Parts: sequence; structure tokens; C-alpha cells
Amino acid sequence: MSFSVHALPRIQLFSSEQCEALHLATLDILRRTGTRVYHPEALHLLQEAGATVSDDTLVRYPPSLVEWALKQAPSTVALCKRGSRRAALKLEAMNVAFGTGSDCCNYLDPRTGEQRLFTTDDIIDCIHLVDACDNLDFCMSMGIPSDLYRNDPYRYQFSLLIQNTSKPIVFVAGSREDCEAIVAMAAAAAGGFANLRLNPSILCYSQVTTPLVHNRDSTAKLLYLAEIGIPIVHQPSPMIGGTAPMSMAGALAIGNAEMLSGMVIHQLKQQGAPFLYGGGQHHMDMQTTISVYGAPEFDLLRVAVAEMARYYNLPGWGYAGCTDSCVFDEQAAADATASIMTALLSGQNLVHDIGYMEAGLTISPEMILFSDEIIGRMRSFSRGIFLDAESFALDLIDEVGPGGTFLTTEHTFQHFRDFWQPAFFNRHRRGEWVSSGSRRMNDRIREKTIAIMESHQPEAPPDYLREEVAYIMSQSESFKRGA
Repeated sequence: MSFSVHALPRIQLFSSEQCEALHLATLDILRRTGTRVYHPEALHLLQEAGATVSDDTLVRYPPSLVEWALKQAPSTVALCKRGSRRAALKLEAMNVAFGTGSDCCNYLDPRTGEQRLFTTDDIIDCIHLVDACDNLDFCMSMGIPSDLYRNDPYRYQFSLLIQNTSKPIVFVAGSREDCEAIVAMAAAAAGGFANLRLNPSILCYSQVTTPLVHNRDSTAKLLYLAEIGIPIVHQPSPMIGGTAPMSMAGALAIGNAEMLSGMVIHQLKQQGAPFLYGGGQHHMDMQTTISVYGAPEFDLLRVAVAEMARYYNLPGWGYAGCTDSCVFDEQAAADATASIMTALLSGQNLVHDIGYMEAGLTISPEMILFSDEIIGRMRSFSRGIFLDAESFALDLIDEVGPGGTFLTTEHTFQHFRDFWQPAFFNRHRRGEWVSSGSRRMNDRIREKTIAIMESHQPEAPPDYLREEVAYIMSQSESFKRGA
């Protein structure tokens, strides 16, 4: 009997036939209903490629054009650390990388336990925390500083990111001009635009307007980043029952139509430009009217999106480590754990929103650190079990024999570190736990969060990068003032 020597736990939702059914439903939406496109260059590219444009902005897509675009986009996207040529993340197959979310207005202060508006110092503290977390692979801005007296918040956020972590950065921008300034900063770190294109350390997070609208600013970002070859995820977030039908299948179909139509525009601008497939199909809770993060339906839909990404042979985008809870409590811990395991077992490649609370309004640094622990635990689980000669250890079992011990064997010494070791989960008996202060996990996490924020020193950027960032930001301010 033949078998794989590496047994891996996996979630499978769709068969290939079911993926095909969703794909065909999507083609029908794009052919029959179409999308609104509010960007003249995109409209021109689409019309030249054979799409039908009517009513000035309504575009209907022939299925052959969608199928063409799917064949152009690369199946792998690699992201590097700041200034490095070695890929830190390879977004492909079942590889999963985790990072934080962006642009929350509220901050759950670990020092006081109070919720308040973000400040610049809070964002720097959070970036340092992410930089110190071994299981977080990339960083997003997390918060909007309330003490920012500038007209370019996205550029300012990125300037903080690139100077306070060497990890890959997923950035948000309000316009093409924001993208140009952010790319210029990243290029300075990479040693020029050509090096940045070969060794990208950044990826843009952009969004479609549901239902079925490509607005002018988002489309401008899409076109610019395709032109220069910087990776982008241009994802929809349909709200089931609000901006999408009150069914998971309907939300998947409309989100898929928005995603693939954006990819058509992207590939028409530059064939082979790197593009991530993704979508955040939330449902509207009809009692609270919030867009739900902590829900079994949201987890299930993320599995579906991951499987459609693989069906299209594209790297995928996902969510995890997020909750609707307003504080770091048992609900938050349950939501984070379920969503992280779902992400790993379904193979979502680039997973953001670690630390999101209150349906995306608040960031909790303690939730970020807790999620880092859970990612480590679940990564150990998702690695599965090896069934090879070394793992069966039959000769060793025969050598030790009945009634013996394996504690002092070389095999134990070589492999005991293969097993996950927690930083915060307690494995002591009650007496030892009491003698050490009877501290609950959330108390230990709070203390460690504060300690990291106060002591962690990220890899310092070179002086020339600080100077270049300062120059780009000063040019931004001069432009805004009309100087």
C-alpha cells in the first residue's frame, strides 16, 4: 500500500465542479449585468479589448475576456523584507502569512484598559509589537492618528511603518498620488524602482465598491500599480443583506464578479502584473446592523474564497484574529482561535486583521500578542504528522523494549523541540500557579505587551532612508499647500 509520508489536516469545501458552478455564475453576472467603471482610461482599455460600454460607464464583459485575464496573472507573489532580495513570504499554494489590519480610529490602551482615539505614539508602539512577534509576517498601519495635523494620512502612516519595522508592509492609499509617494519611499529602501519591482517589500490593499462599482480613485490605484508591477489586492467586501443578496452563494458570486472584473482592468494595463485574489463577504446582523467578523458564516466564506483562489491558480487574501467583541475577553479569544485555524487549514495566503475588535473599529495590542501565540499553536497543528522511518522509530522501540524509557535517548533529545512550547498558556499544576502569583493569562499578556512596546528595538533604517522619507513627506506637504 502506498501513502504520503506527510499527513496534513485540511479543510475542503468545494469540489472542482462546485468551483466551476460559481465561476459560471460569475461570468453570467459580468456578461448580463456588468459593472460601473468610473475611470476613463479603464473604460478605454475595456472597450478596446472587446467589452461593451453603454450609458457612459456600464461595462459588460465577454466571458473570453475574463478567461484571458485569468491566464495572465502570476500564480505566485513574493514579498521581501525592507532592503532585502530574499523572499520573506511566498504567497502560493497552502502557504499562510499573517499580519495586522489598517486604519482603526480607536485604540484599546493596554496600560490603562481604556478605549480612546489613536495617536502617532500608539501606532509606533503597535508597529514595534508586530515587529517583535515571531508569528506575524507583515505589518499594516493599524490606526489613524488623531493628533495628525496633515492632509496626507496614508503617506504619513507608511512613513512610520517603513522606519519602524523591516517586515513586509501592506499599505492603504487614498489616491494614485498617495501610491506614488509610498512607492517612492519603498523604492528608496530597496535601492531604486527596478530593485523594488524585482524584490517587492510592499503590497497595496485596495477595495471595490459593492455592488459592482469600480470607483475612480480605486481604479486609478489599480492601473498605476499594474503599470509599475507592484502587487495589489483589489478586493470587494459585500455585506450580505445590505450590498449583496441574503445568501452566501449570492455574496460569493457578486464578490467574484467584482474581483475578476478588477483583474481584467489590471491585466489589460499590464499583462502578468502581480494580483491577489480575495474578498470579505460579511453578513449584516439584523439586530445590531453591524458587518459581522466573528461568525461561522464569515469563516465558511473565507474557506470558499481560498478555494476559488486555488481554482484560479492565484495567491489569495484572507482575514483572521478579529472579533466583534469590544474588549479582549473570552469572546475575542474564541473568535481569534477559530479564525486563525480556519485560515491555516484552508490555505489563505495573506491573512490580515490580526487584532481587530468591535467589527473593525478598534485595535487591541493584547489581542495582537494573543493571536501571535495562537498562530504558533495552530501552525504546529497544521504541520500534521510524518509517517516516515525516523518518525516510526521502530529500531528504537525494539532497542528500548518493554518496560524501558525513551527519556534519555538521542531520538528524544533530537526531537523534543519539535513540539510547540507556549509563552502564555499555563502548563503548571495549581500549586505552582498559585505560588507564582495566580495570574490569569490576560494579565500576563498585558504585562508582556507593555514590556515589548517599551523595550523592543526594531532594525534601524539606514540614515539615507530617513532622509529620503523626510524629503518625500516634505514634498507632499509643499504640494498640498500649493508651494
